[in-house]
Amino acid sequence: MTFDAPALPPSETPISVPDGALVVAMATYNGTAFLPAQLQSFVDQTRQPHLLLVSDDGSTDDTRAMLADFARTAPFAVQVLDGPCRGFGRNFASLLARMPAGTGWVALSDQDDIWLPCKLERACDRLAPVKGAAVYGGRALVAAGDLTRGRPSRGMGVSPSFRHAMARNYAGGNTMVLNRAGTDLMREAGQRLAAAPVHDWWIYQTLMGCGGTAIFDDEPFVIYRQHERNQIGSNNGIVATLKRLRNMVDGRYRDWTDANIANLDAMRTRLTPANAKLLEELRALRAQPFGPRVRAFARTGIHRDGLAGRLGMWASVLLGRF
Repeated sequence: MTFDAPALPPSETPISVPDGALVVAMATYNGTAFLPAQLQSFVDQTRQPHLLLVSDDGSTDDTRAMLADFARTAPFAVQVLDGPCRGFGRNFASLLARMPAGTGWVALSDQDDIWLPCKLERACDRLAPVKGAAVYGGRALVAAGDLTRGRPSRGMGVSPSFRHAMARNYAGGNTMVLNRAGTDLMREAGQRLAAAPVHDWWIYQTLMGCGGTAIFDDEPFVIYRQHERNQIGSNNGIVATLKRLRNMVDGRYRDWTDANIANLDAMRTRLTPANAKLLEELRALRAQPFGPRVRAFARTGIHRDGLAGRLGMWASVLLGRF
């Protein structure tokens, strides 16, 4: 599998922000159906952002006009950038790569969720005591498109670690908030991007690989709309399990691992020595025949949480799809 350069749009520069500013980073594409409720939930936050920075991936509906109208009355600055138009993963990566200097906190946002009023305050309070690069994430309330309340998304069965990050993500990107050091790290990672990422998994892997901290909140502060246009969808239920099985069988999971390794390679100078060694072990074992591959993988300590997750991971290793 080969990869091309990320090709970030070079023509726009984000506006300056106060030192330590809280920035909401939202990726949009044809979002008019649900965008107004999400924008209002930003206004309703108990801790207001300084800037809403939007990367729009070539919307053909009224998304940009809606954002322009919102900017005229919003209690914080709003700027809309042109996205790379190469998928939502690259769109989020381009936002991080173009984050203004001095940004203290970055909260990632989808275009079709609703944030509970204390979401930003809660995340910043949890991140404040952490030294070094850190990301906050957590559960979400999964609801139907009409906001009929559903159940919380799955919890975190193990402690965050690089060995866990090599096998799966730990939280949805729509719940993630980065502290200042985490923002600086992901800005660098976005500028070095080697392959189209699953953006939230990429953030988790990069933070863990470089010795950072991941915080998981069991209390949900985001209402996640489950509808037919979701890019990834909820991780709950039999449908999600079948989708993961399909991704393994058709080789998509292996392609994701290829991309993950390429992006971690691009940040090799920032990885801890132990994690750089683990990355090399994973790269080497994937090319080995069945017996040596299985034994080598068992020695790495790479793991997933939950019985279904562990069975799926080992099935992918046995079938050469990891």
